[in-house]
Amino acid sequence: MLEPCAKPANARFAVFYAPPEDSVLARAGADWLGRDAISGETRMQARVAAISAARLAELTSAARRYGLHGTLKPPFALNAGRTLAELDAAVAALAARQTAFSFGVQIAPLAGFFAWQPVSGQAQIEIVAANCVIELDDFRMPADATELARRRAAGLNARQDELLLRWGYPYVLDQFRFHMTLTDRVAGDEAHQIQAMLEQGGAGQTPAALPFDSLCLFMEPAPGADFRLIARYGFDGQVQRYTGWPA
Repeated sequence: MLEPCAKPANARFAVFYAPPEDSVLARAGADWLGRDAISGETRMQARVAAISAARLAELTSAARRYGLHGTLKPPFALNAGRTLAELDAAVAALAARQTAFSFGVQIAPLAGFFAWQPVSGQAQIEIVAANCVIELDDFRMPADATELARRRAAGLNARQDELLLRWGYPYVLDQFRFHMTLTDRVAGDEAHQIQAMLEQGGAGQTPAALPFDSLCLFMEPAPGADFRLIARYGFDGQVQRYTGWPA
């Protein structure tokens, strides 16, 4: 059990799915994005024909900042009076109530970007994600007017706006689509070239079944900073913390 600690100033947290760090998928994702979300180290990205290294870095910049992940509880600042130690205990308890399963993925376009998306296990993923959104919501600082306006600028339907007001994010519960982002928005010839590279390279060699047996706590230490994987909470009750965990 951690000692009580104040929330890190200006930090945001999120609960994500992340494949085991020693898995083929984790290594392929880190190599593709050019960043390891545990160590924070930069990696040399694979080359894509007819796309320069600088352009590929640009086309993966937002995805790289978050690290390889699938969102379960979207990023949030800690609510007033709540501490990281309390959040840590709550995520551990929530994880211990989940049941492990496996799911499969494939590379596919989604809203203008590419991602690994599930081809099996979607219903089980949705249950875990809903549990995270609902059961951890007391830790979330409510969205302010600026955040609401930013989200609405994307063009939300009535249901998404309702979810935004209640849960701080429009794409949760019945509007949720699990994915692990591999690029930012990309179009035209670049999209075809990147898709071919993803499918032919290491990122396309996905195992038939991926384990979903833990929840991962990510932290953005300051606005605009890279997200780091700081703790993994196994459904078996085991907790592993990483070097990015706040001192």
